[in-house]
Amino acid sequence: MPRGRAVGDPLVLGSPGGSPDAGSSDTDEILVTLDDNRTASLVFGHYDQNLAHIERRLDVRATANGNHVIIKGPPDLTERVRHVMESLAQRVKAGAQITLGDVDGAIEESAQQGFLFPQDDINAEPRPSGFEQIVTRKRGSVKARNAAQDIYLRALRRHELVFAEGPAGTGKTWLAVGHAVSLLEQGLVERIVLSRPAVEAGERLGFLPGDMREKVDPYLRPVYDALYDFMEARLVERGLSTGLIEIAPLAFMRGRTLTNAAVLLDEAQNCTAMQMKMFLTRLGEGSRMIVTGDPSQIDLPPGQSSGLVEAVRLLSKVEGVGHIRFREGDVVRHELVKRIVKAYEDETARLREAGQEDRRR
Repeated sequence: MPRGRAVGDPLVLGSPGGSPDAGSSDTDEILVTLDDNRTASLVFGHYDQNLAHIERRLDVRATANGNHVIIKGPPDLTERVRHVMESLAQRVKAGAQITLGDVDGAIEESAQQGFLFPQDDINAEPRPSGFEQIVTRKRGSVKARNAAQDIYLRALRRHELVFAEGPAGTGKTWLAVGHAVSLLEQGLVERIVLSRPAVEAGERLGFLPGDMREKVDPYLRPVYDALYDFMEARLVERGLSTGLIEIAPLAFMRGRTLTNAAVLLDEAQNCTAMQMKMFLTRLGEGSRMIVTGDPSQIDLPPGQSSGLVEAVRLLSKVEGVGHIRFREGDVVRHELVKRIVKAYEDETARLREAGQEDRRR
């Protein structure tokens, strides 16, 4: 049996010991003991599903008994599991619920411990370990689930204008809305302005029934969903009615100056170059602007270039502008979504290579 030792933390971590069935020094065994059975139940998950997920992801063996779990595997992996357990136990202690997404996030964070941001310059400012987080009144602390999200949240804190591009399911819009809500609740901005190009209606929203909010609702549904995730429904409705939260169709942004606001442009790959320039120059004093989009899903008519692609190219070296590019490996929505995105990207690469081969002939 592995030996345990108290460390004055929510966890009591056992000293490494030889695994009874290990035939070499490459296998380690540690004992993790949580505060009580309730904490263990929340960390381990329903029918120990979180432990099973950790076993699959890290290729270790986890045997639970009450509020104890024995982890067997290579020393580096058992150490990662220890960090995962620490992180999940801290979330439970803070009153948060643990989902499989949180487990994935803790696993990714454990992989980055100590080398999140390699520094070539010894004089560079030291960066904190652990993933960045945003805090809102309704959801409490929301932590990045991978290194790309961590860099994204840090960029949102540091820059007044941030471009985030990448495939669906990477959390770029959801985290942007959470950051905007956090800024509003902290009093750092006075309102939230949400915009999205209505490409399907050619920006001629007058042909749609209802008032302005009803006209643009179908296009901003993902943003609404995120708002309701981070704010109580009554506060969202009150904000919409008082102008604290403003829905501003892209076609109606011309001529405005947005001051002291958190401004989000979603689905920006469907902006034309002229629309993007118009939107970016709306930025006023005390405001933060976030532009999100997926260049692989451009719905503009043939012959029109994407304003997002052009803006990223032109502004990549402009001081005060942040740029984050998510990859298919950064998808956090569902494991199947990640595989779907990869399949499409592989096909796009294959067709590109085939086209180059045809031109050579």
